[in-house]
Amino acid sequence: MENENKTPSYTYILRCADGTYYTGWTNHLEERVKTHNAGKGARYTRPRRPVTLVYYETFYTKEEAMSREFAIKRLKRQEKQKLVDSFSMGD
Repeated sequence: MENENKTPSYTYILRCADGTYYTGWTNHLEERVKTHNAGKGARYTRPRRPVTLVYYETFYTKEEAMSREFAIKRLKRQEKQKLVDSFSMGD
C-alpha cells in the first residue's frame, strides 16, 4: 500500500488577508497553515498574511490530494466560493 504509515494527506483552501484564495496540499494540515502564517509558505501567501483555513479534504495518498489540488485550482472563484460556503470545520 502506498501510504503505509496511514498519515493522511490533505487538500486545503486558505483565505488570504486580501480576500483571495490559495489552494495547496500537505500531510500536516495545522503545521502547514502555521508555516504559511509565519511567512515561510508559498510565495503567493507571504505578502497576503494572515491566512485562514476555510476548507479541506482528507485523502489516503498524496497523489489523491495533489490531483484534487490541481482540480480545485482550475475552478473559477465562484466555484471555490461554493466549496468554502458548503464546508463546515466541525465547530
